[in-house]
Amino acid sequence: MLQGLRVIDFSQYLPGPFATLRLVDWGAEVIKVEPPQGDPARGMAKEALFAVNNRGKKSVAINLKEEKGQNLALDLIKKADVVVESFRPGVMNQFGLGYDHAKSVNEKIVYLSLTGFGQNSPYRDQGSHDSNYLAMSGMLSQLKDVSGRPIHPTNTLADLIGGIAASEAITAALFQREKTGNGTYIDLAMTDAIFNMMGNHVMLSLLAQINSGIPVLNGSSANYHIYKTKDERFMTLGALEYKFWKNFCEAVGRVDWLESYPDHLTDQNLFEEVEQLFLTKPQSEWTEIGEEHDCCLFPVLEIGEAVKSAYVKERDLIKNNMFVQTHYQSAQDGVISTAKLSEHTDEVLSKLLNKDPQEIQRLRTDGVI
Repeated sequence: MLQGLRVIDFSQYLPGPFATLRLVDWGAEVIKVEPPQGDPARGMAKEALFAVNNRGKKSVAINLKEEKGQNLALDLIKKADVVVESFRPGVMNQFGLGYDHAKSVNEKIVYLSLTGFGQNSPYRDQGSHDSNYLAMSGMLSQLKDVSGRPIHPTNTLADLIGGIAASEAITAALFQREKTGNGTYIDLAMTDAIFNMMGNHVMLSLLAQINSGIPVLNGSSANYHIYKTKDERFMTLGALEYKFWKNFCEAVGRVDWLESYPDHLTDQNLFEEVEQLFLTKPQSEWTEIGEEHDCCLFPVLEIGEAVKSAYVKERDLIKNNMFVQTHYQSAQDGVISTAKLSEHTDEVLSKLLNKDPQEIQRLRTDGVI
């Protein structure tokens, strides 16, 4: 759907690259501009972080601290539809590559700055990462253990949701450009993106002084809860509607529990009985019960299990996911390959900017590329 679209991606680490990865998956050409030493993500987790978020992109190395490098980057922007950057506020202006600079050479450019707290906020100049955005948005307060202590998620939710919001904003801006012919500037903060997901919590807090989300969905009801099994695995029960609760109760031979619906599902005695029941069978047997009785009962899978699951196979997700298709076997072997640093520099400069080999060599000799 985005074939023919060209994106210049100055972002590093995770949020920005994930945003432009989503554009790659829709067919866009993404030229990733890296510093001479490369995106720092290249050195993390055997390059897995870099590989999974930068597949399908072209790598061009440019020293943006040099004036010639800045001019080179500006030439790329002239040929682009979209620019994505994730530096601290003001850095791109210091490079002479801010939105006003970009617009001066390309009036139709869609330019997105992706940061933690936005271009104009009390925290704009403070260093920050994913857990900070989760904390400031109120999201982290909803992820607590039984003692009330916030847990540390192993998935960078704010980074990923910020990337999703960024790709969404870019496509909306492109649609606007199709109608008006005008480019635009997008100031997108990851904290804003994650806070926008807290609407239900905000309204419940303001109107009902409930600070733990929608009561029936927060794990306080026996029919919507995570249970430990005999083999110390876990199952998710999501039998919200009566028909599903009925199916579950009948499947486990406890039709007496039907009387608890809907007003007594939070009773402690019921909870204890259901918890004890789940401890009588291993996860595999509970999974079979869920498959046979249509009661919203599913296993909590580990990553390796999810990859090999019948669902992933039936949906052909490995084939449809370019990263998994290309790198799954090499990842199992402990090696992940992706575009080498500066692999496409000569190609992009010669084909896109019409630089001849001698000029490219001079730029390399001068430390510009």
